[in-house]
Amino acid sequence: MSSVVGAFVTLISVALLGYLVGLWKVLRAEDELVLSRLAFFVATPALLFTTVARADLGAIFSPVLLTNLASVFVVQLLYLAVAVLIWRRDRARATIGVLAASYVNAGNLGIPVAVYVLGDGALVAPIVLFQLVVMAPVAFAVLDGDRKGSGRRTSLRSVLTRPLRNPLTIASLLGLLVAAIDVDLPTLMLRPIELVAAAAVPVALIAYGLSLSGTRNTVTLGPGPDVALAVTLKTLVQPVVAYCVGRWLLDLHGTALLGPTLLAALPTAQNVYVYAVHYRTGRRLARSAVLLSTFLSIPVMATISGVLG
Repeated sequence: MSSVVGAFVTLISVALLGYLVGLWKVLRAEDELVLSRLAFFVATPALLFTTVARADLGAIFSPVLLTNLASVFVVQLLYLAVAVLIWRRDRARATIGVLAASYVNAGNLGIPVAVYVLGDGALVAPIVLFQLVVMAPVAFAVLDGDRKGSGRRTSLRSVLTRPLRNPLTIASLLGLLVAAIDVDLPTLMLRPIELVAAAAVPVALIAYGLSLSGTRNTVTLGPGPDVALAVTLKTLVQPVVAYCVGRWLLDLHGTALLGPTLLAALPTAQNVYVYAVHYRTGRRLARSAVLLSTFLSIPVMATISGVLG
């Protein structure tokens, strides 16, 4: 078994622990929210900051970003072509569908995969930034302008500054600043941040597994065609496009090709469901896409790790 597959088995084992403690009622369903908030607002920003601050900027903005951008745009165009041109879905529902098909879980799952499987947590930083600084604000602008949205129209200033209120964005930007000016931070300052950062991966994975343990009898899937399209594009087409771009356009091989392919196979982020609830559109679509892509992504990513690792 390669070291890549071994690292992925480690991740699955910790997530399985989260599933079991939820199944055995050691932790309650509402504890998943607490753990997720701890990971999102505290531990993961600390991990992103320490990782990016020490990284080579050239390595951060690597072919991983280019291949993932290409796969995102291809998947989004395919979804829009089917949902809008053929199925005639309204603008709000199509926007949620586009996010469900392309917005990856770069925070809770992407960072553990980057750290333990790829050996470089900085690889996921540009993906996090692109989603929070570009994809999300564009989607908000479309949804805010749609009459079927939340009914709460948001100013342009609010849309543009929303990413700057996200802890992952702030941590990534601060890390980029430290890396750009090449300053050595005092050890006394870094040690508590590193201590908190060490909790990011296990806490996120346990929360991830715990979330799966509470979904057996509480979710009604649907609508069928929209979910099937979004999940197929997310779990299969997006990593295939990333692989093709990396292999035949950028001539990547080995672990350099594994990185963008594996990160493109990440499941739909839970943020998409949060956005759907806020804008009161496509909630069942978003919820079903998150759930199904999460289950399907595990064997897909394990297969990718085994073949390319």
